[in-house]
Amino acid sequence: MSEFTFDDVAVVMGTYNEEEAIGSVLADIERVSGGRAEVVCVDGSDDRTPDIARGMGARVIEQEPQGYGVAVREAVLTPDRPVVVTTDCDDTYPMERLPDFLDLINEGHDVVSGDRITPGAETMPRLNRLGNRAFAGLASLLLGRRLHDVTTGMRAYRRDLLHRIDWTENTGLSAELLMRPVARNYRVTEVPIDYDERAGETKLDPFRGGAAIAKSILRIGIEERFGTSLDSVTTTDTVERT
Repeated sequence: MSEFTFDDVAVVMGTYNEEEAIGSVLADIERVSGGRAEVVCVDGSDDRTPDIARGMGARVIEQEPQGYGVAVREAVLTPDRPVVVTTDCDDTYPMERLPDFLDLINEGHDVVSGDRITPGAETMPRLNRLGNRAFAGLASLLLGRRLHDVTTGMRAYRRDLLHRIDWTENTGLSAELLMRPVARNYRVTEVPIDYDERAGETKLDPFRGGAAIAKSILRIGIEERFGTSLDSVTTTDTVERT
């Protein structure tokens, strides 16, 4: 079987008002892939983000803003190419690592996940860094496997895996995209990556967003490990206490 090349790669992202960063991200993908990788942006912006993306050759799918997971789910399921790489559009992830991710897919991995936390992630706000370590610890406990960074936005997937699993989360989709493959014994590896300071303003409230991510991790872990849903556990517990 021949190895995948950048002609087989789609780099996808959800975009929302990232006109300050999107040009740099797309230029990096173009440079690193030699212009061979397809780029797909699922966009809900009201600024110039989609115009910049189209002008730089990206395929733009416009969508009413419905949250992170809705956009990224559409993005990962859209390409026909056999390798799908996710990234964020805020210029925080190292596109120069794309060849390394592709090499690991060619070695037989189903998911290659960029680990920002192990190298330190000094550019990440301290509250976010602590939260991401807590998310990884919770996911590790639930799944029985040590995970280092379950909320990273940079991963490579074999496309067929993405279409075999039903993705259910919104704010917590990044965790789900790692946890369900791990729980179902796909070949998953984490690789340390650098993480840069973001360009533009963050859209996620750290407290409300963090609570939503933690609830997603609990739901996914319980479903995958014990074959039941968090909602049914909560309902049963409530009935027993009534």
